[in-house]
Amino acid sequence: MAALAAGCFLPLLAAAPALADEPSQGDTGVQTDTGVPAVQAVPDVLRMPDAKTDPDAKTDPDVKAEPEEVRRVPAVKGVKGSRPGKIGVLRPGDRGEEVRQLQRRMHDGGFYFGQAHGIYDEQTRYAVWGLQKSRGMVPRGEVGPKTWAALKRTKGLRPLVPQGGADRVEISLTHQLLTVYRDNRPALVTHISTGAEVQYCENGHCGNAVTPVGDFRVTRKAPGWTQSRLGSMFNSLYFVGGIAMHGSTEVPLRPASHGCVRMPLSTSVRVYNMVKEGEPVYVRGEI
Repeated sequence: MAALAAGCFLPLLAAAPALADEPSQGDTGVQTDTGVPAVQAVPDVLRMPDAKTDPDAKTDPDVKAEPEEVRRVPAVKGVKGSRPGKIGVLRPGDRGEEVRQLQRRMHDGGFYFGQAHGIYDEQTRYAVWGLQKSRGMVPRGEVGPKTWAALKRTKGLRPLVPQGGADRVEISLTHQLLTVYRDNRPALVTHISTGAEVQYCENGHCGNAVTPVGDFRVTRKAPGWTQSRLGSMFNSLYFVGGIAMHGSTEVPLRPASHGCVRMPLSTSVRVYNMVKEGEPVYVRGEI
């Protein structure tokens, strides 16, 4: 654990080609909106504090979408311009009122904490991944009828530690999700990227990039950007040694850190303000 104390950013390792960013295959039988991967790198339009790029940052490669199968879809109630027969699929880079409605609904559901500016940017994509994973869907980034329907459902994944306290943080390594509970109800759910579970050597230190499983508590908080010898971290909440939940400029669909729990930048602001020192943190599952 001492090898992880100085920071949690994992440089890309030539010996670990299996860690290339690619959409999760999910559990057997899960569904996507269209069955077509359409993950694209989109510039983040949110105004965030300047920071150096994570040394281990690796942009998700564009996955070219195959032609959509033309099919009739039901109208999306409450979404401007939606009507029966229209192929209503939103993708990264889209703009308009439908995207704004998506952002507002995800905010109300506890998935999105950026601006409702009507631009399907990177922070919006991260929120969509979190929503889709929490509803048992493969995270593709596309938003069609099934994702709109998922927003209406209040029931998601089962709690990891139902008796863990009314206010707590649960981290699922299996689903790569972090959930903040308030009064035993999920108040925030976000996509995350945890330890890559590979060996590393950096600046004379070698260790295993593992997010430990167990029962912990937030031991200290570090606001804003902080710099370690391994990279930059935003709004860090430490819960075991040098391992923290923190905002990052890159939160891929694969476990990618030294052991820290990476969150989208906009979401990390909300998590930092919600979670207090001493609050329970439960880490469960495996990657």
